[in-house]
Amino acid sequence: MSKVSRRNFLKSSVTAAWASGLGGGVAGSLVAAPGGSASGAAKLTPFPAALSIKKGLVFDMLPPSLSYSDRFKMARDVGFDVVQAPTTPDEHTAEEIKNAAAAANIRIDSVMNMDHWKYPLSSDDPEVVEKSLAGMRTSLHNAKLWGSGAVLLVPAVVNPATSYRDAWTRSQKEIRKLIPLAEELKIMIALEEVWNKFLLSPLEMAKYIAEFQSPWIKAWFDVGNVLLYGYPQDWIRTLGKDIVNVHLKDFKRKENGYAWVNLGEGDVDWPAVRQAFAEIGYSGSAIAELAGGDEAYLRDVSRRIDRLLLGRL
Repeated sequence: MSKVSRRNFLKSSVTAAWASGLGGGVAGSLVAAPGGSASGAAKLTPFPAALSIKKGLVFDMLPPSLSYSDRFKMARDVGFDVVQAPTTPDEHTAEEIKNAAAAANIRIDSVMNMDHWKYPLSSDDPEVVEKSLAGMRTSLHNAKLWGSGAVLLVPAVVNPATSYRDAWTRSQKEIRKLIPLAEELKIMIALEEVWNKFLLSPLEMAKYIAEFQSPWIKAWFDVGNVLLYGYPQDWIRTLGKDIVNVHLKDFKRKENGYAWVNLGEGDVDWPAVRQAFAEIGYSGSAIAELAGGDEAYLRDVSRRIDRLLLGRL
C-alpha cells in the first residue's frame, strides 16, 4: 500500500466505523466471525492457549499533537508492547525518539522505510535507485540506534515503465548491495507484499526471498494486503519461518468496490489466521496499521487484537 492508501484512505472508513459504535462492543460480546459479523463470537472462544506475539502499532496511529514522549506513553498505557517508527533522517530527532521510547518503557520494534514508493529499487534511473538505497541505509542505521530488529522494505513496483521481470531482477540486484550493511548492523531487511503488482502469490514471494540466500532477507507479512488475490492463512503457512514481522489490517469487499475497516469488521478469517500463526510457531510482533485516533480508539484496537488474534479472551 502507498503512504496515501495507508493513511488517508484508511482514515475515513476505520474512524467512521469506530465513531458509529461498531468498535464499542469488542470488550464485551461483539467479536467478529470470519465474515465480519458479530454472530460468530463462539467460534473464537475454543482456541488453544494465547499466542506468544508482541502487540504493536505504527507510530502514525498515535495523536500527532502530542510530544514523542506522550505518544509512546499512550501506546504503552493502552496496551501495546512495541511500536513501528518511520525512517528519520535527522539525527537529533532520531535520538529524541530513542529517548522518548526508553522513558515510556516501550520498544521500537522495527522501522518503516519511507522512500521505496517515491524512489523504487526497480527503477531504471540510477539516481532514483541511489536515493532509494540511501533511504534504506538511513532506515538500517535508525534501527540500530533504536534497538530494532528489522526494516520494512517494499522491494519493487511494477508499472507501465517497469515489467515484472525487470522489477524482479533489478530489485534483487540492488537489495544485495544492502546485505553487507544489514549483516554488519544485525538488522533484518523484511520485504512486504503490497499493492505494487509484484509478488502476487506466496510461492513467488518465498522463491524471491530464497534466491538471496541470505539470513538477513526475510518477509514482512501484511494480513490485509492479500485479500484481493488470496488468503492470509495460506500465505502464512507457505512463508512459514521466513516471516519475521506482521502488519494487521482488515478489508471488506463490497459490490461497488472495497473499504479498509477496523479489525474484525472485514473479510479476514481471524480464526484461520490465528491457527496458521500457531502452526508455524510465530512469536514475533503483530503491528496494527490502521487509521490514527484518540486514546479510546487505540485502546479499542488493542482489545480487538487481544480477542481476534492473541486469544486473550
